Amino acid sequence: MQKSKLWTKDFLAVSLTSFFVFVIFYMLTVTLPLFATDELHASKQSLGLIVTIFLVSGIVFRPLAGKWMTTLGQKKVLLIGVFIFLIGSILYMNIHSLSALLLLRVLHGIGFGMSTTATGAIVANVIPEQRKGEGMGYYATFMNLAMVVGPFVGLTLTNTLGHTAVFTVAVVSSVLAVLCSLVLRVPEVQASSATNEIQPAKGLAAFFEYRSLPISVAGLVVAFSYASVISFVSIYAKEMGFTQASSFFFVVYAVCLLASRPFTGKWFDQYGENSVVYPSILSLAIGIFLLSQATTSWVFLLAGALIGLGFGTITSSFQSIAVKKASPHRRGVATATFFVFFDSGMGLGSFLLGILSTAAGYKGMYIFCSIIALLAIAVYLVLHGRKSQKQRIISQNESLGK
Repeated sequence: MQKSKLWTKDFLAVSLTSFFVFVIFYMLTVTLPLFATDELHASKQSLGLIVTIFLVSGIVFRPLAGKWMTTLGQKKVLLIGVFIFLIGSILYMNIHSLSALLLLRVLHGIGFGMSTTATGAIVANVIPEQRKGEGMGYYATFMNLAMVVGPFVGLTLTNTLGHTAVFTVAVVSSVLAVLCSLVLRVPEVQASSATNEIQPAKGLAAFFEYRSLPISVAGLVVAFSYASVISFVSIYAKEMGFTQASSFFFVVYAVCLLASRPFTGKWFDQYGENSVVYPSILSLAIGIFLLSQATTSWVFLLAGALIGLGFGTITSSFQSIAVKKASPHRRGVATATFFVFFDSGMGLGSFLLGILSTAAGYKGMYIFCSIIALLAIAVYLVLHGRKSQKQRIISQNESLGK
């Protein structure tokens, strides 16, 4: 039997839309703290707010976007989201105060929350049912690449051409996201089917997938610790004299992530999620601890390698678990549930760790976050790991004829 085609125009369009939006998110996340200190003379404790306010507005609008998709349609919500995101990207060119920047981050976060929630729901419609796992894996890879391309381009441009060049790239990427969204076609029958099945859910169940909550809570803890990297690594590198190495931090991150992906994917399928998740969280914890101890560029880059290997694998694994826990027609809701908690951890971490870094310094902050990352192992074990292990043993016994 011939496989249904995966790499269609619509699959590429929704994946590239997600890629361009996330490139801007990660690029601005690592460069705006530098912009705020260099150009706006912001205090250290206020830097975390730049990420937190953005993510909070996105978190608020994620479940609303999910609800609106049942009435307006998925593509309309996506187009509204990417156009708001484009407007926000353009406005960075005219920011001259911290208060104006924070206000703009609210608007930009709304566009981010709406557009990324819509792409997560749409991709489930355009991937053939029999290739759902494979397709979601490739879709996640586009986001992982954005996690690398964004910071690398942003820090390189900041160190060479300045902040205006970063904002120009953000506008260009936003335009490309809009163009990809315009050519995207969401199958009407599939969209209607999803709408009819999801609509009966009442109250909070209309916005959240309860079966995906345990792994989402574990994701929140991991994201909290990772916020120390994405929000403050550029400032920390500048403080420690690793300015040149900071551009390559995420390149090393990417190489390790992409090199490990074929192996971790096979281990996930063959030996279960626990075999991948536990060593990945440990790798993240060690990498963050190494950041706190870095006195040379090579230790700084080694930390990037371990963080990339750990965090990149964790996010795709956790998202797969969240989707797998949900019924087929609730996959979009499950994805939104996971990212609401994940973004909450990132936003809360950026805010609280900004305060902690003022009191304890960046080294102290990274030591604390390495402990939080280790705590995530216990959280995962209690909320999901033990159940996963029991289910795997039951499945193995059944396959042996017991």
